Amino acid sequence: MHELSIAENLIEIASNAAQAAGVQHVQAVHLRLGALSGVVADALQFSYEVAAAGTLLEGSQLVIQAVPAAIYCAVCAQVVELPTIQAFCCPVCGTFSADVRQGRELEIISLEVEDEQPTYS
Repeated sequence: MHELSIAENLIEIASNAAQAAGVQHVQAVHLRLGALSGVVADALQFSYEVAAAGTLLEGSQLVIQAVPAAIYCAVCAQVVELPTIQAFCCPVCGTFSADVRQGRELEIISLEVEDEQPTYS
Protein backbone atom coordinates (compact mmCIF):
# COMPACT_ATOMS: atom_id res chain seq x y z
CA MET A 1 0.00 0.00 0.00
CA HIS A 2 1.98 2.98 -1.28
CA GLU A 3 -0.75 5.34 -0.08
CA LEU A 4 0.80 5.29 3.41
CA SER A 5 4.11 6.67 2.14
CA ILE A 6 2.21 9.28 0.11
CA ALA A 7 0.20 10.24 3.21
CA GLU A 8 3.41 10.54 5.23
CA ASN A 9 4.85 12.86 2.58
CA LEU A 10 1.66 14.95 2.56
CA ILE A 11 1.85 15.28 6.35
CA GLU A 12 5.51 16.31 6.16
CA ILE A 13 4.87 18.92 3.45
CA ALA A 14 1.81 20.33 5.21
CA SER A 15 3.56 20.35 8.61
CA ASN A 16 6.56 22.21 7.22
CA ALA A 17 4.30 24.79 5.54
CA ALA A 18 2.22 25.23 8.69
CA GLN A 19 5.28 25.63 10.91
CA ALA A 20 6.80 28.16 8.50
CA ALA A 21 3.56 30.16 8.72
CA GLY A 22 3.48 29.92 12.53
CA VAL A 23 0.33 27.79 12.58
CA GLN A 24 -0.28 25.64 15.64
CA HIS A 25 -2.96 23.34 14.21
CA VAL A 26 -4.18 22.44 10.74
CA GLN A 27 -7.89 21.65 10.37
CA ALA A 28 -7.83 20.39 6.78
CA VAL A 29 -5.51 19.66 3.90
CA HIS A 30 -7.07 20.20 0.48
CA LEU A 31 -5.68 17.93 -2.21
CA ARG A 32 -6.23 17.56 -5.96
CA LEU A 33 -6.09 13.89 -6.94
CA GLY A 34 -6.11 12.87 -10.58
CA ALA A 35 -7.84 9.77 -11.91
CA LEU A 36 -4.52 8.69 -13.48
CA SER A 37 -2.39 9.29 -10.36
CA GLY A 38 -2.43 5.63 -9.37
CA VAL A 39 -3.61 6.55 -5.87
CA VAL A 40 -6.74 5.02 -4.32
CA ALA A 41 -8.59 7.85 -2.57
CA ASP A 42 -10.12 5.67 0.18
CA ALA A 43 -6.75 4.10 1.00
CA LEU A 44 -5.16 7.55 1.09
CA GLN A 45 -7.87 8.82 3.46
CA PHE A 46 -7.24 5.94 5.86
CA SER A 47 -3.46 6.28 5.60
CA TYR A 48 -3.70 10.02 6.20
CA GLU A 49 -5.42 9.51 9.55
CA VAL A 50 -2.74 7.02 10.59
CA ALA A 51 0.14 9.22 9.43
CA ALA A 52 -1.28 12.36 11.06
CA ALA A 53 -1.35 10.82 14.56
CA GLY A 54 1.00 12.65 16.90
CA THR A 55 1.59 15.57 14.51
CA LEU A 56 0.13 19.08 14.34
CA LEU A 57 -2.20 17.65 11.69
CA GLU A 58 -3.70 15.10 14.07
CA GLY A 59 -7.48 15.28 13.83
CA SER A 60 -7.35 17.24 10.59
CA GLN A 61 -9.34 16.26 7.55
CA LEU A 62 -7.99 15.32 4.12
CA VAL A 63 -10.31 16.91 1.58
CA ILE A 64 -9.83 15.33 -1.82
CA GLN A 65 -10.90 17.04 -5.02
CA ALA A 66 -11.12 14.36 -7.71
CA VAL A 67 -9.68 15.43 -11.06
CA PRO A 68 -10.98 13.48 -14.07
CA ALA A 69 -8.71 12.43 -16.91
CA ALA A 70 -8.76 14.62 -20.00
CA ILE A 71 -7.01 14.33 -23.35
CA TYR A 72 -6.46 16.63 -26.29
CA CYS A 73 -8.25 15.48 -29.43
CA ALA A 74 -6.48 16.72 -32.56
CA VAL A 75 -9.52 15.99 -34.73
CA CYS A 76 -11.92 18.00 -32.56
CA ALA A 77 -9.15 20.50 -31.65
CA GLN A 78 -10.20 20.56 -28.01
CA VAL A 79 -9.49 19.09 -24.61
CA VAL A 80 -12.11 16.49 -23.74
CA GLU A 81 -12.84 14.77 -20.44
CA LEU A 82 -12.73 10.98 -20.57
CA PRO A 83 -15.79 9.16 -19.24
CA THR A 84 -13.50 6.27 -18.22
CA ILE A 85 -9.77 5.70 -18.02
CA GLN A 86 -10.13 2.38 -19.80
CA ALA A 87 -9.89 3.92 -23.29
CA PHE A 88 -8.06 7.07 -24.34
CA CYS A 89 -10.48 7.87 -27.15
CA CYS A 90 -12.29 11.13 -27.70
CA PRO A 91 -15.88 10.71 -26.48
CA VAL A 92 -17.04 13.04 -29.27
CA CYS A 93 -15.40 11.53 -32.39
CA GLY A 94 -13.76 8.30 -31.15
CA THR A 95 -10.20 9.27 -32.14
CA PHE A 96 -7.41 7.79 -30.00
CA SER A 97 -5.13 10.25 -28.23
CA ALA A 98 -2.23 9.81 -25.85
CA ASP A 99 -2.00 13.58 -25.27
CA VAL A 100 -3.05 13.62 -21.62
CA ARG A 101 -3.86 17.12 -20.39
CA GLN A 102 -5.28 16.39 -16.93
CA GLY A 103 -5.66 13.55 -14.48
CA ARG A 104 -2.16 12.95 -13.13
CA GLU A 105 -2.44 15.49 -10.33
CA LEU A 106 -1.39 14.78 -6.78
CA GLU A 107 -1.00 18.19 -5.24
CA ILE A 108 -1.80 20.04 -2.06
CA ILE A 109 -3.78 23.11 -3.03
CA SER A 110 -4.37 24.64 0.40
CA LEU A 111 -4.29 24.21 4.15
CA GLU A 112 -7.23 25.15 6.32
CA VAL A 113 -6.11 26.43 9.71
CA GLU A 114 -7.75 27.62 12.89
CA ASP A 115 -8.19 31.34 13.21
CA GLU A 116 -6.02 31.85 16.25
CA GLN A 117 -6.85 35.30 17.58
CA PRO A 118 -4.88 36.35 20.62
CA THR A 119 -6.91 36.68 23.79
CA TYR A 120 -6.59 39.86 25.81
CA SER A 121 -7.29 40.26 29.47
